[in-house]
Amino acid sequence: MCCYDDFDGVYFTIQALRMYHPICSTDEVEFIVVDNKPDGAHGLTVKNFVNGWVKGAYIPYTEKKSTSIRNEIFKHAKGEYTLCIDCHVMIESGGITALMEYYANNPDTNNLVQGPLWYDDLKNYSTHFDTVWRDNMYGIWDTNVPSYKEGLPFEIPMQGLGLFSCKTDKWLGFSDKFRGFGGEEGYIHEKFRQNGGKCVCLPNLKWMHRFNRPDGIKYPLDLNDRIWNYIIGGMELYKDETHPFMLSVKEHFKDKISDKLYHNYIELAKSNI
Repeated sequence: MCCYDDFDGVYFTIQALRMYHPICSTDEVEFIVVDNKPDGAHGLTVKNFVNGWVKGAYIPYTEKKSTSIRNEIFKHAKGEYTLCIDCHVMIESGGITALMEYYANNPDTNNLVQGPLWYDDLKNYSTHFDTVWRDNMYGIWDTNVPSYKEGLPFEIPMQGLGLFSCKTDKWLGFSDKFRGFGGEEGYIHEKFRQNGGKCVCLPNLKWMHRFNRPDGIKYPLDLNDRIWNYIIGGMELYKDETHPFMLSVKEHFKDKISDKLYHNYIELAKSNI
């Protein structure tokens, strides 16, 4: 996991994994925490907890502030398979076992593996993102009830990235040109498809995400960063500014960014892919 001034999230997520998923309290599992604000109010406490109590790998990272630094997790992972989760996610009992069974049955898979988001009422869930723009974001929560109830892995277009997994050496990476927060959903899913993989949902890998932040969002949020990520990511994938996805980016953000700046981003993206 990566964190940014969120000791509470790191603490409860790791301890829940160790307490309620038996393999996570053994040497078969390695914990990696990439701290994107190691000099912040929570940094030293996170470091001491991970190094002293978890015996995990604490990795400070300050080159840039971005959710795309999750690449660092895969760079440092020693295990054959990597599960990347937000530092404020809890997984339903049996979820880690379900993921291990999937890999036992598909040891050389090049798929991106995810699970349903479980809502706070512990009843409702969303199995994937539908490919729709809303509120400056590509993707809205949706639910494939029949496939979920079958209980077998099924293909999805995309999903929120609070939890995702793959064979460590098959990780394709977020663009190193990404900055700030946003733009990874859809991008990484299409990247896996273009490289011969699928994006699948495991019904028994349900995860809960702490969305509420009564103390405010600590990491920087800049809409221009998100727009840039959609543009640079889309151009990397499609190599064509007239591709339907690229046109949808332009249309969705037409009231949020000037034509001049959009054109500048396109030209900059062309020179960086």
